[in-house]
Amino acid sequence: MQRIRLRYTKRGRLRFTSHRDFQRAFERALRRAEVPMAYSAGFTPHPKVSYANAAPTGTGSEAEYLEIALTAARDPEKLRALLDESMPTGLDVVDAVEARTSGLADRLTASVWELRLDGADPAEVERAVVAFNAAGAVEVQRMTKNGVRTFDARSAVVHLETHTSQADRPTDQPCAILRLVVRHVTPAVRPDDVLSGLRAVADLAPPVPAAVTRLAQGLLDEETGTVTDPLAPDREAATAVTTADSAATAKAPV
Repeated sequence: MQRIRLRYTKRGRLRFTSHRDFQRAFERALRRAEVPMAYSAGFTPHPKVSYANAAPTGTGSEAEYLEIALTAARDPEKLRALLDESMPTGLDVVDAVEARTSGLADRLTASVWELRLDGADPAEVERAVVAFNAAGAVEVQRMTKNGVRTFDARSAVVHLETHTSQADRPTDQPCAILRLVVRHVTPAVRPDDVLSGLRAVADLAPPVPAAVTRLAQGLLDEETGTVTDPLAPDREAATAVTTADSAATAKAPV
């Protein structure tokens, strides 16, 4: 009867939650919130939940998306609040819209990432970024279930820059912040692949693992290199329907 699209986060220690752990927590939240879920057919019915492009385990995120199918209509904002109350702190449900357009997954074509490199010299990081951006291709290797795979980490990167401020450095310790826009391609290029690329082109080796957070994901605007809100088309469709209903009501004879 109704499909709802949700945006949720992985914050703090909950960034180490695996996708399967999140699925279990979310299904418990659905039961606690008494959401009228639609279920799949077969011997082992499951709630109809569609997950889209989950972030790797160990990375934080402000922009994870999923879609649920309901058997009865619910107000998206009230449903969001109920689910958020039922989820652990750090796995926060922060946005909800009724699905009025098709292809949510098709609108997730790029991500914006932030990489915090504590202990890294900002000048060295800047030199590595310049070398990476200037390279035509940067081959890196990653271990997969089928063995070691070599691929180009440069071609998927739309934008890479250093971003530092006093607020980013609350102590006197050196720190560098990278902002990264990456296309969703096959094989996927992840933030750690870009770090491997920086090591390959400039021998950059931060003293501690990077703290990685996905800031946004959505449709890539090729002209500006920005990533747009994937839920915006649903909000615009809902506004158009509301406007049309108001106009019809105003024209109705008394």
